[in-house]
Amino acid sequence: MRPSLPSLVNILVPVKRSIDYAVKIRVASDGKGVDTTVKHSMNPFDEIAVEEAIRLREKNPKLVTSITALSIGPPKAVDTIRTALAMGADAGIHITTPESAVVEPISVANAIKKIIERAEGKDKFDLVIMGKQAIDDDSGSTGGMLAGLLGWGQGTFASKVAIEEGGKIEVTREIDGGLEKVEGKLPLIVTTDLRLNEPRYASLPNIMKAKKKKIESLKPEDLGLDFTPRFETISVSEPPKRQGGGKVESVDELVAKMKEAGVL
Repeated sequence: MRPSLPSLVNILVPVKRSIDYAVKIRVASDGKGVDTTVKHSMNPFDEIAVEEAIRLREKNPKLVTSITALSIGPPKAVDTIRTALAMGADAGIHITTPESAVVEPISVANAIKKIIERAEGKDKFDLVIMGKQAIDDDSGSTGGMLAGLLGWGQGTFASKVAIEEGGKIEVTREIDGGLEKVEGKLPLIVTTDLRLNEPRYASLPNIMKAKKKKIESLKPEDLGLDFTPRFETISVSEPPKRQGGGKVESVDELVAKMKEAGVL
């Protein structure tokens, strides 16, 4: 039976392969999505999650036992896992999907749940650290869904995370009014915000070491999963181009222009 307050912590970090943040997004030719034939990289919020897991181990080397990176996606998602391994994760898990597959947040949450439930004994995951959202769909719902499915506590939008022996975690959250501190006990879900840390660059020796680290490959059916989308994208379109502004000579002219536009 799993102890309620583990003395050793295994961390799972889901990482997503998404369109690189520096790429200009273009609508696909069929009008039902975006052009994916562009540069991809690890979702920036997930990169922050990997960095935080590594920092927690550096602060508590006797407390954090292992860090595992998990990615769901096409064969090229292995590159995203390798990036996490080069940063300092110990092992990877890849759930393969076809190149054009759309995996919705609830399907991702179910997949992470299956990975957690199949781990046993000393390999059980006690802490999931994941990005608060992916920059391609901006859903921001997977962490909360996962916490609900598992019945675990959650600390969302984390700007600071502190873990102590005995399984106590303090999470500082970013909220509209400032900062909020919450405390929880393992097992726990933490979602990372932008100001939690600045991810490190992987060194060349670590990139070479990452090639030798183990990545387990699984198919959805191996876990009893069905990634069939529940929703269909009808259309995607670019926002209207912004019209150029104009200058006015006086306040009276400004008021007149605003009345013409119907905003006064």
